Amino acid sequence: MQELTHYINGEHVKGTSGRFADVFNPATGEVQAKVPLASKEELEKAVEIAAEAQVKWEKVNPQRRARVLMAFVGLLNRDMDKLAETLSREHGKTFPDAKGDIQRGLEVCEYCIGAPQMLKGEFTDSAGPGIDMYSMRQALGVTAGITPFNFPAMIPLWMFAPAIACGNAFILKPSERDPSVPLMLAELMEEAGLPKGVLQVVNGDKEAVDAILYNDTIQSVGFVGSTPIAEYIYGTGCAQGKRVQCFGGAKNHMIIMPDADLDQAADALIGAGYGAAGERCMAISVAVPVGEETADRLVEKLIPRIEKLKVGPYTAGDDVDYGPVVTSAAKENILRLVQTGIDQGAELVVDGRDFNLQGYEDGFFVGAHLFDRVTPDMDIYKQEIFGPVLSTVRADTYEEAIQLALDHEYGNGTAIYTRDGDTARDFANRINIGMVGINVPIPVPLAYHTFGGWKKSVFGDLNQHGPDAFKFYTRTKTVTARWPSGIKEGGEFNFKPME
Repeated sequence: MQELTHYINGEHVKGTSGRFADVFNPATGEVQAKVPLASKEELEKAVEIAAEAQVKWEKVNPQRRARVLMAFVGLLNRDMDKLAETLSREHGKTFPDAKGDIQRGLEVCEYCIGAPQMLKGEFTDSAGPGIDMYSMRQALGVTAGITPFNFPAMIPLWMFAPAIACGNAFILKPSERDPSVPLMLAELMEEAGLPKGVLQVVNGDKEAVDAILYNDTIQSVGFVGSTPIAEYIYGTGCAQGKRVQCFGGAKNHMIIMPDADLDQAADALIGAGYGAAGERCMAISVAVPVGEETADRLVEKLIPRIEKLKVGPYTAGDDVDYGPVVTSAAKENILRLVQTGIDQGAELVVDGRDFNLQGYEDGFFVGAHLFDRVTPDMDIYKQEIFGPVLSTVRADTYEEAIQLALDHEYGNGTAIYTRDGDTARDFANRINIGMVGINVPIPVPLAYHTFGGWKKSVFGDLNQHGPDAFKFYTRTKTVTARWPSGIKEGGEFNFKPME
């Protein structure tokens, strides 16, 4: 069995804690590797090396740092298939979906090539008599990121690319469920010209997380995961004086108006609700059709589309719609919540509980489920299921529909399908959710905008990637300079006060 490593100071380093976690192949249920779980001492050693490397890296001018990222983008394109295959094998995503995971991270790297422009300061000439004032953005020092299992390439790239472009060193603590791609990314960064020690990968669990939070050298922490852990990391990190950016859970609504193209809306719900087995923080998990006729027609269109979904391992070809969920525990939790929905009175229109894939009986596959007549008091509405389960909540009016999204504790993403511009404009302006799609089911912004939700989906005041990333990974220093006149006249021996 393969034993994975940490990546410290440009080398693969075996763990010394004696603790390991199993890395599964979700399609077969087999353990394919074990990953070391770092001790506090291992984490602190990595931070020491990163701190030393960062001093030199910060002195490299932004244009040369950008050239490293430029070379890195080329290497990501070169190794795209290799990275995607590894990602699919550990996570379970289809091969095209795995390539999309890498591509969306690559696009942030492309944006970060513009670091020289993003790091420019401001200058005011003659702010006062003989006084100039200017600001500059400077690196924080050693930064860290704690990333989730569902995007093992994209989220690390969203974090370490801007951090490194700004002149920081970065400690990456990836998910222990699928750690191989982050290790490969670190190798590629150094092949692109990044000095050893600037990017370190330390695998671990809560012990490593706490070591990050309580390490005085680490200046900032980024996190993506569940809301309870996001709250813990945000509260603990801020109490330690760190800059913290945490992204938590979601329950994303799509409102379908009576005038919408229902075939288009149904197709969008299939991809947004069941793609990646629902293991996306931007997945649409709640469909809100307005009016009984709209609801009946939408459900009628969804059923045959769901029943035709092809579920299988990534090795079965590019026409597989989604693969297994990441662990047996995730599968059990999804099926538990499905049963809760039934017990609480929701109508299970498409029942995937008995799904069984021949030859992969031990894999973590979950069939597609569709609930109708879900109500806001039900657990399947309130909780993030993170699986291939779509809930339909019927609304009589647009006002009732929008109120559902307004009242939910999560505010990551949302969408509306309509042909009416006034309705769409009203929705975009009134909704208290961070990312909004108008006839777009998964409104993840492109790299040069920022990604971030509202309410209990986010903790912190800056979003991921885009301009906010350069704000998060730098501090602003403002200098006020005054040069006394008369020096060019020669030395003076009497005291002359400033005017």
